[in-house]
Amino acid sequence: MSRVCELTGKKAMVGNNVSHAMNKTKRKFDANLVKKRFYIPEEDKWITLKVSTSAIKTINKKGISAVIKEAREKGFLTK
Repeated sequence: MSRVCELTGKKAMVGNNVSHAMNKTKRKFDANLVKKRFYIPEEDKWITLKVSTSAIKTINKKGISAVIKEAREKGFLTK
């Protein structure tokens, strides 16, 4: 499974390592992902999602049901 947030769609970016002498070599910036279980009271079940830490903050603010609904509308969550 690729390293992509299941709720926001965040994934790795590419950029450069820049040395003191300004030499540039390619590198990858991975998304900060965490595997986390969430309880959905409407469906009375637990689901495990691979989400970014910024998505966890959004879940704490809006609630898991609202965030899952938005993710399904945007096409990120297919479960």
